Formats: sequence, structure tokens, C-alpha cells
Amino acid sequence: MPEPVPEAKPGDDATHADGAGSETDDYESGSTQLSGLFVEKPPSSVVAVAGQDITFIAKVDSSSLQRKPTMKWLKGKWLDLASKAGKHLQFKETYDRNTKIYTYEMKIIKAVPGDAGGYRCEVTAKDVCDSSTFEISVEVAQQDDQADILSAFKRADAGEDEGDLDFSALLKAAKTKKKPEKEEPEIDVWELLKSAHPSEYEKIAFKYGITDLRGMLKRLKKMKAEPKHSEAFLKKLESCYTVEKGKKIVLSCDVVDPNVHVKWLKNGQEIKPSAKFVMEANGNIRTLTINKTTLADDAAYECVVGDDKCSTEVYVKEPPVTITKLMDDYHVVVGERVEFELEVSEEGAHVMWFFEDQELHKDKESTKYRFKKDGKKHTLIIQEATLDDAGMYHAWTNGGHTKGELEVEEKELEVLQDIADLTVKATDQAVFKCEVSDDKVTGKWFKDGVEVLPSERIKMTHVGRFHRLVIDDVKPNDAGDYTFVPDGYALSLSAKLNFLEIKIDYVPRQDPPKIHLDTTGNMVSQNTIIVVAGNKLRLDVEITGEPAPTVVWSKGDQPITESEGRVRVEARKDLSCFVIEGAERSDEGNYTIIVTNPAGEDKAVLFVKIVDVPDPPENVKCTAVGEDCATIIWEPPKFDGGAPIKGYLMERKKKGSSRWTKLNFDVYESTTYEAKRMIEGILYEMRVFAVNSIGMSQPSLNSKPFMPIAPTSEPTRLTVHDVTDSTCSLKWLAPEKIGAGGLDGYVIEYCKEGDTEWVVANKDLCEKQGYVVRGLPVGEKINFRVVAVNIAGRSLPAILSQPVTIREIVEHPKIRLPRDLRTKYIRKVGEKINLTIPFQGKPHPVATWFKDGQPIDPKMVNVRNTNVDSIFFIRSAEREHSGMYELVLKIENMEDRATINIRVIEKPGPPQNVRVTDVWGFNAALEWDPPKDDGNSEITGYTIQKADMKTKEWFSVYEHNRRPNCTVSDLIMGNEYMFRVYSENLCGLSEEPRNSKNTATIAKTGLEYKPSHFKEKDMACAPKFTQPLMDRSVVAGYSTAISCSVRGFPKPKIVWMKNKMIIGENPKYLMQNNQGVLTLNIRKPSTFDGGKYSCMAVNDLGKDEVECKLDIRVATDPDKK
Repeated sequence: MPEPVPEAKPGDDATHADGAGSETDDYESGSTQLSGLFVEKPPSSVVAVAGQDITFIAKVDSSSLQRKPTMKWLKGKWLDLASKAGKHLQFKETYDRNTKIYTYEMKIIKAVPGDAGGYRCEVTAKDVCDSSTFEISVEVAQQDDQADILSAFKRADAGEDEGDLDFSALLKAAKTKKKPEKEEPEIDVWELLKSAHPSEYEKIAFKYGITDLRGMLKRLKKMKAEPKHSEAFLKKLESCYTVEKGKKIVLSCDVVDPNVHVKWLKNGQEIKPSAKFVMEANGNIRTLTINKTTLADDAAYECVVGDDKCSTEVYVKEPPVTITKLMDDYHVVVGERVEFELEVSEEGAHVMWFFEDQELHKDKESTKYRFKKDGKKHTLIIQEATLDDAGMYHAWTNGGHTKGELEVEEKELEVLQDIADLTVKATDQAVFKCEVSDDKVTGKWFKDGVEVLPSERIKMTHVGRFHRLVIDDVKPNDAGDYTFVPDGYALSLSAKLNFLEIKIDYVPRQDPPKIHLDTTGNMVSQNTIIVVAGNKLRLDVEITGEPAPTVVWSKGDQPITESEGRVRVEARKDLSCFVIEGAERSDEGNYTIIVTNPAGEDKAVLFVKIVDVPDPPENVKCTAVGEDCATIIWEPPKFDGGAPIKGYLMERKKKGSSRWTKLNFDVYESTTYEAKRMIEGILYEMRVFAVNSIGMSQPSLNSKPFMPIAPTSEPTRLTVHDVTDSTCSLKWLAPEKIGAGGLDGYVIEYCKEGDTEWVVANKDLCEKQGYVVRGLPVGEKINFRVVAVNIAGRSLPAILSQPVTIREIVEHPKIRLPRDLRTKYIRKVGEKINLTIPFQGKPHPVATWFKDGQPIDPKMVNVRNTNVDSIFFIRSAEREHSGMYELVLKIENMEDRATINIRVIEKPGPPQNVRVTDVWGFNAALEWDPPKDDGNSEITGYTIQKADMKTKEWFSVYEHNRRPNCTVSDLIMGNEYMFRVYSENLCGLSEEPRNSKNTATIAKTGLEYKPSHFKEKDMACAPKFTQPLMDRSVVAGYSTAISCSVRGFPKPKIVWMKNKMIIGENPKYLMQNNQGVLTLNIRKPSTFDGGKYSCMAVNDLGKDEVECKLDIRVATDPDKK
């Protein structure tokens, strides 16, 4: 923990905070004593007026600091105000490079009674710290009866340039309606909390900006209850404890009687000891430890002694929930959907939504607002925005605040087709039609200002964006001004209906019928009409003739007589209407109209051509792939829609994904496309759209998944390993670049020098990095090359720089004997012998093994020969395997030889004829003969041991003694000794020793014992402690020891006691007595092991006792302090 900085000297200068000096109306400034790191501190006592701002300033001199200081503003004991930063609390930090002074500022906006209390600002820098405390009192502002209305329009933030008046606050944004703010009367929060139900506390805290709700409730509780004097407790529990979630907390109190039993209660229920709740008693102290606290541990706790008790409150703090993604502003039109979205720091956090000053709740009866939670994401959804929804929306958490403004504009209605004036004859049909931009808009029809009501003759329809008024059998009184008014919009569409009254004087006459075709409009050529599939064809053909002719429409040989349906014929005076609703491909063909009357006949043929978007392309597939590209081909659609195909659009996606990526934005005319910028090793799918003048087709079927992969690079370091009269052995290394396609194998090819036709040497892919090409002609010069193959195809070839002549080269045999075999090769009995002797020579030499000039016995030695080496193997070596082995390598009349000396050894036998040759003084001379069996290895030394004939315990005298004799010294007078000797070689000592045939007796000399003539001193005394026990204080969990020393004769009996109780055979305690130094070791003591320990020494002459006090304290975390 940082060390507190000593207070400044009285002579240091002190200045008031800038904020305190400038805001004399807000609070009273007090004198400030400077100490430690602070150059300037906040005043110790401040009186503020509710509703006004308060500013506190602290300054720190960093000229003597190694690191930047850290400032904390705290309220009460624990509440870090940094988590409450927002519109109510603001913090600011500045740094002056010239003076090296940090200035920290805390500003409380519009102080409320809940801001009253004790505050502390704490600054730390590495190993030093300093703090300053101050109190805030908030008084209710006095209301003036006559308020100066002009002061409301003065600029509050202009300072000296505030001027006279400022009416800018009265201006509003265009087309934005905001609700006026309501002035609320001042409310006493203390009275409100006293009368409120506990379930309303959180809502009151949010509404009135209370940042220390628990502190206020604690003080409110103290106001209601007066503390009573307790006879059972010396020190009661603290009034409240605060702990962070997941940490440990210890509740401690002192009782009068150290032997009394206490009970611990949680919310009135007794707590049972467990791993979570640990109860301890140490003298008069009673503690309750709560491990790994959770929100469920936030409760009231009591310690009960008989009828007396003391209580406390435990508050479990959660880390404040901060807002990590702020809300955005929205500008929408009426009826659009709005989603305010934010993200918080923890899942499951509680977020409160407000519109202006009104909290928003989920209402079952209304679906206007929806609240959505998705992990850390919170969303406020307004289904259809209205003008009343415009304003500021807020979101609050216990550690953050964000807001977003919603602006709503009236939706403008666009007229796509206006109503046209009509002139109709009697009994004809009048149709008024208009089209607006919004298909949800309804409206009303008016005639001369009077609403038109539907009837059998008058019909009104609304289909999508189209509004129609149909009047059948028009009469003279139907003439007038017709108006369509959309609901909710200041808009009207008007047109006039004119009634044409025709007076006909009857003159009987006959005119032959005549068809008058209009060759304009949809006719691309004479008598040919083009219709886009799905559209409506209405062909009005004017017909003349007297009397009125009869009209017959037909397609091919089939007459069309229907007057209703998708394909129909409508008859009007002097007009014949042919209608196709929603044209289809099957409607294409020649249509004939025939008109007849008694005066004659007329006929016309029309060809109706239906054009549509083309069918999807077919057979989309991938024909080739590269490292980051692929070649795609497809077939044109079977039906081009009646219009030429302009080109194609391509899309691709990763397999398993649903997101398609466009590859081209301009139409691509060819049916082969190379897709690029792909990722090697990823499966892709492709689809193609066909485009003509009408539009774009449906997508084709997805291609089969394909993967962009590239062939590997060429194999590296191709070399010739061996050549014979008909074969050539090649070796190479793997390609440097393999890629996602992997490597399937290699293809080896060859051709004669001068030829261009390469012959494949291997039918199947070669997976190894070497191959022997067989069946080659002798003496020919052959070129070789190797190609790597994977799923993408063949790589570039690796070619030998020059051709190879197929002819075996004679090479003298040569044995390459390893260095360790050039000297004597030694192995122990039972070990295996495995020798590999490499050699070379061409053609392949013949290897033969000999032992001591004779061919080796295959039953004793296993030999396996290859073209390049010979393996010599003995599974379990024996002594008879020792000898000189010779390897003979022959090629025709040439040979090479190598000799290996193998020796198999074991432990030697014991020495022979061990004897004592001479004894003098305290010495004895020994001699012996070497062992008969030296274990096939040179004797490296002997080990000599002696034994007293009384005890017969053997002790080594000499080890690794090289000579077959030795002299044993320092023998004890009067004892008889026997000796034994081990022999030693490279394997170790012999299995058995050889004992000496005779013994050596050290004779006694003429010594005489002369008893003393003085009187022995009486050493008997009562026990007396020369060093007492010392009081100790140790940390729980760490082993400790207490010691003292005692003297007394006879040797006293030692008794250890704890609290006057004898400590028995408890494994926790270890008692030691070393030459009168007494030690009691206590293994990992707990708080229960504390108390008074005493040590008593007793013998026949008396007793003595010492004692000490052992305190066990619980280790504390310095970071918590």
C-alpha cells in the first residue's frame, strides 16, 4: 500500500479553490490547509442551494513524481463517483506543462438533497498517496413570488458577454414538434423516502438523481431507531459493510464473556457453518467470514448472545454497467419504423428507456413500443412513427447514459397519374383513374363537393396505388366536377365529366363494315403487337358500317367469345375491345378480327408477340481452376424471352453461406467467364443470370462446388543416384510451394536424346521422392524429368541439366568402417550387439564374414547384407562370441577387408589365497593372488573390508586398490579382526568376496588404570528454565515454533500444555528436546490454535513452568486497504 505523504509545514502557502472563489452564491468557502501532494484542496465544508451547480477543484504538483498521479472522487466510504459520471456529475482533468501541476475538477449539475454527505478526493502516485475530505450540505432554494420573466431569456453560458436578451431558445426546428417541458415543484426527497414503499426506492433514485441511495437509507434507518446500550458486547458490529461481488468479507465484534456461545443470523434465519460461512472465536472476538460473496449475500446480519444482539447490513457491490455503443439520431417520415439501438458492458443488464422525462414501459394493450434484448444489445422499436413521437429519447443504466433525437416529418404524397377529363355519350361507361405513391393511402370521391356513394351503377375500387371511379350507363345528370381526396393529406385531384348528347336523324342507309387499325403504340411493324409478359393488352379497334356490323375475334381457328376472364372481348358502340390481362407466353400468335353486316365484310389479322425475361442459363459448371481463379462456362437459355440476349450477370458464394457476391455490374456477352480474386482452398458455387431488353432472368441452378487450387511448383534438386546397364535411379526433393491442393504424387518421364516424345516410366503415381527407371537401353543417352501432380493438374517439370548415359560404372569395393569399431569393441554378457557396416562398390559387391579365419556360424551370429551395407547382429552376447571378426567385400577379382575385435566381458571371480602375513602395533599386512577368472577383462582393482570378530560388521578399508597386497592401519587394541577382498574389472565388483584364511589380533600393551583421588561433584538439581517462552503473533496458515531451554538432573520430564490442557499425541504438534533446548512446532495454525501455551519440567527434586501467549492473525490483502 502506498505510504501517506507527511503533511506540509505550517509555513506553506494555501489558496482557495477557483470554483469556490467564483461561486459565492452556491456555497460558503472555508480555509484549506495544504499537505502532501495537494497544492490546492476543496473546502472542508460547503453549503449549496438545491438546483444550482457546484464545482470543486483540486491541484496536484507532479514535479517530484515519477509517474502520472491518479485521482479518485469518492462519496462516503466506498462509492467511486467515476461510475456515476453523466449529466448530473461531470469530471475534468487538465495539465500545465510549465508548472507541472495537474488540475482536477468535479462539477455537480443542479444539486439535489441527495447530494448531501461526506466526500473524499484521493490521489495516488506509485508509492505515495494523499487524500482530502469535505462535506456538502444542500439547502432548499427560496421561491420568489415575482419572478423576472426577462431573466429567463438571458444567455446562461455567455459569461461577461451575456447581453440583454436572447430569444433563440424560442426557435424550433422545421417540421419537428417537441413537447414543452413541465415545471415540477420542489420535493423533499427525505419525506418522500420516509413515506414510500421499499419497492419504490430505485425509481425515486432514478427520478431525483440520487447517487448514494443506500447511504441515504442507512441514515434514514438511524433516524428512526435509537441505539441501545448492550451488556453482552464490548464492541458491536459496524453499522454496514460493503464488499465487491466475488470477494471475501469478515464481520467482527467483541463480546464480554470470552466463553459465551454466539449465533449468527441472516435475515432472521440462523446460519450453519459451511465452506461459505466460517465462524471463529478467538478470545473475546467473534468473527463471521463470508467467502465468494454473491448478490444473495446482500442482507441483514445479526450476532445473538442470549437475549442481546447486534446487527449490521452487508451491501454487495456490482460493477457499474456502462454503455459501450451509444444511440444514434433518426430522421424519418410518418409511418416509418424506428429502432434505437445500444450496447452495454454486461449481458442481462437493466436498461431504463425514457421519452423526454417520461419512462417507457411495455404495454400489453398497445404495441407502439417494443423492447428487445439480444445479449449485450438493447433495442427500442417504434413500429410506426407519428409526429407526436418526435423528441429526445434517453437510455439509462446504473453506470451510463445515452440519448438520441428522433425527428419525424409528414410524409409527402406523390401523384404518379392524375385524373383526366372525360367526354362520354349516353349509356357509355366513364372511368376516372389516378395513381399515388403510397399503396396504403385511402381516399374519398366527391362530385361537385358532395361525396360520391357506391351503388349498382357507381363503383369505387382501390387496388395497390390505383384508385378508380367507374360509372356505368352514363346519364346527363352524371356530368360535373369529380374530385379524389386522399385521407390524411392536404391534396386533391380533380377532373370534369362532360356528357355528349347526340341527336340522330334516321336516314336508312347501308355502308359496308370497315376496320380502322391504329398502327401506332405497341405495333413495331404493321399488324404486329409486342406485349411484355405479365402486362395488360387492351386493343381498341374502331369499326364503322351501317347497320352496325357483327364482330368476331379468333385465335387461329378458335373464336374468342368470352366477355369476362383473362382473355376477353368487350363490345362498345363503334369499338371492339380485345383485352388480355396478365399476358402469358401461350397468348402469342395470330389473332383475326372479322366484321360483317348486310352490306359486306372486312377482315384484319394481328400478330401478338409476347416478350418476357429469358429463362435461366443452363449447365453452369467449372472447367478449370487456378490459384485464385476459376473458369466458368454455361449454355444460353432455351428461351430468350422473345428478345435477343444482351448478356449475363454472374454471382458466386462460399459453400454453406447464403450471401451471394456480384462479379460484374455490366452485362457480360460471352458464355465463358474467368472468376478472379478467390481464396485458394475454399469451396465456391456459381450462378448466372441472363439479361435481355425486358429484364433479368431467374438465377440458374448452382454449379457444383469447386475449389480454386493451383498445381504445385516443380520438384527441386533432381539428381541421378545410381546407373546400371538397364536402370537409372533418380532422387529429388518436394516442391517448394504445394498449396491447398496438396500433393498426390509424381510422374517420371524419359526420352532419348534428340527425341521430343516423352515416355511415362511409372503407371501409378510415385509417392516417394525417389524412383528406379527400368528397362533402359544400354549405352543410350537418356533425358529424365519429374512432374508433381495434384488435383489441379501437373506442375512444371524438373529436368536434368544433361542426359544420362545408361552404362554401369565399375567402382572398387570400399568398406567404410565406423570410427568406434576401429578399436576394441567391448560389450557385457547378455547385451545385444548390433553393428551396421556401410560399404560401396559397383556392381553390387558380395559381403562375407569370418571369425578367427573361419566362416561364422549362422546359429551364433545373424548377418543381413544389402547393396550398401552389412548388418551384424547378436541378440544376447556370450563369452564365446569374443574374437576377431573379418568382413570381406568382393567384386569379381577386387576385394576389401575390415577387422573388428569384439570382446564380451562379465564380472570377475574372487581373489585367491587371501591371508594375513604380519601384525604389528595397530597394523596388519594382507596379501592375496589374482582371481582365476578375470571376466575376460583386465582387473582394475580390489576392495578390502574388515570386521571385528565380536560384532562381525564389515567396513570398507580400501577401494580400487590396484596391488595384490595392502596394510590395514588404525586397528583397535585388544580386538581380533578378519578380512575379505573383492576383485573388480570394467563390469564391477566380483559377485562374492574371498575371506582371509587367518585373523589378525591386536595385542594389549601394559596399561594400568589409576582411579582418581578426588570426590565427584553432586550434579543433582531441580529443573530450572534458563530461557523462558516468548509471546508471539503469527499469521494463520504458516507453520511456527516456540522454544525455551531448561536444565536439571536427573533429566526432567517435559509436559507441554495449551490453556492448561496437556497436549497429547496430536499430529498438529511436534515436541523436540535437544540437549535441554525444548521446541514445540505447530503445523499451519488457525485462529483456533491461539491462546496461552505453557511448558512444565518435572523430576524427583521439583518442577518449573514457563508460559507465553500465541496470537494467530488472519492474513489481509494489502490491495483492499
